[in-house]
Amino acid sequence: MTREEFDTLCRDDVRRAVEENLGRDPLAVALDRRTPYAALVATQVKYLERARTKLPSYYTARCILPPRAFEQASSEACAAHKEPAGDTALDLTCGLGVDALALGRRFRRVVALERDPVLAAVAARNLRLLGAANVEVVCASAEEYLAATTERFDWVAADPDRRSRTGRKLVRLEECSPDILRLLPAVRRIGARLCLKNSPLFDVDEALRLFPTARIEAVSVHGECKELLVYDDGTILGKPAPDFYLRAAETLGLEPKNCIVFEDAVSGLRAAAAAGAGKVIAVAPEERREAFERMPEVYEVIPNFHEFDRLLLRE
Repeated sequence: MTREEFDTLCRDDVRRAVEENLGRDPLAVALDRRTPYAALVATQVKYLERARTKLPSYYTARCILPPRAFEQASSEACAAHKEPAGDTALDLTCGLGVDALALGRRFRRVVALERDPVLAAVAARNLRLLGAANVEVVCASAEEYLAATTERFDWVAADPDRRSRTGRKLVRLEECSPDILRLLPAVRRIGARLCLKNSPLFDVDEALRLFPTARIEAVSVHGECKELLVYDDGTILGKPAPDFYLRAAETLGLEPKNCIVFEDAVSGLRAAAAAGAGKVIAVAPEERREAFERMPEVYEVIPNFHEFDRLLLRE
């Protein structure tokens, strides 16, 4: 969305046109010569209709919805699920402001960063319409703001852009924008805990490698996994401490002794054993097999999951 389009959508006559055309076929609206700025109004009609379920508060408030920002935004249901709460929060990736709105309901003050000037203006306007007076939208990149700020925050939230400028999907976290791994020292400097949103396809093992002391949570809405959250808040010690597996067993509602753990790293094998797992199975290629077999914690070494004796599940 351009600045000119945003300014046009803020006009009273255009807002009335959007309101009057809600419920109509967007294509019919776009071709209606009686409608001012018909193509622009038709796009808003289309996305407001989609917002009924994804962003119901935005629909009710008749917010302005840039198409790309809408597609990339979390649903309100997902945003409401995130755990962080406290006094102050910093959202590094404001976008349409959905996560900032949810944070504003759990924090006294929220600063939301958006590097695109037009999207920052859209988010600020929408948040005013939504009554989020405690959310301040700042037009700045995460890198710029973190380098300059002296304020301390309880939590930092981030949803890095996982598409390149050419639209290519990005897989590695350090390729995404902002590069949260490079910004971690700055996040630590302001004293914040980190809530990081990732694609539901993001590899959990990779997340734990990058954030060894973090908690990982998959968010599902109506039976569909929507996002993977990383909570790097210091509540769980990294492996070989047993905390990760103790929390996993608790989440499953099982005693650790009734769990089978598969691991491919020495620290993970020792963590599982320290947690009291019933059986600890190493998954390793042939060249590492002998080293794992010498570990007293290991019940069995298998090269892959096809070699796992499923009869163990019945014991």
